[in-house]
Amino acid sequence: MSKAAHSISCLQRAILTVGSAFTAAYNPARADMVATLGELTGGRAARSMHHKMLGSAEGRRILREQPRLNSQTMDYDWFRTLPDRTFGREYVRFMDHHGFQPESRLEVQYVSDPELAYVLQRYRETHDFIHVLTGITSISVASETAVKWFEWMQTGLPMTLASSIVGPGISDPAERAHLRRVLIPWAIQNGSRSKFYMNIMYEDRWQTPVGDLQRVLNLIPAPPCPQ
Repeated sequence: MSKAAHSISCLQRAILTVGSAFTAAYNPARADMVATLGELTGGRAARSMHHKMLGSAEGRRILREQPRLNSQTMDYDWFRTLPDRTFGREYVRFMDHHGFQPESRLEVQYVSDPELAYVLQRYRETHDFIHVLTGITSISVASETAVKWFEWMQTGLPMTLASSIVGPGISDPAERAHLRRVLIPWAIQNGSRSKFYMNIMYEDRWQTPVGDLQRVLNLIPAPPCPQ
């Protein structure tokens, strides 16, 4: 990473950790607090993720080249010309539908090791890919909670567990029941058995059908929410 990590005291770290944990648990859609919590508590998990990437030829290439995912490196106009169900087309459809921009993913600030900082940055920048690959393309507390359960099983990041707690923002009983009875069990099963999703050079897969990527990862899409 090009930016030096912010130096903070132990007291500042503790305050940031507690504050971000409570906010992330209440509302896992708060990307800023989820990101801060991930950096402050994810050292051991980041090392494990780094080790997993070193164990894969594609993961090693990602660590060596350290590609970034932003509007300068991704051609959204080209993605929109790709056939339906290709990864690039479905990704830009998801981003367009929700009005998201790749630059909304914050820079890692509190990790001093450059390689581990990149691992966490890559995790952060590929988050929207998980929505596309799992088929969880709606944005709500329930959908983000399900994605965080999947990410927790894959990465072991403590903040993914903290933000996977079902918060009070889910007021619809049917949505809450679907999350607890269907989506969370799906996320635990698929997150634990699927290949490590960060060992994919997605930059080479824009024209690949989403179904093919799901098969590469041994990932079964999430059951749809009831209408």
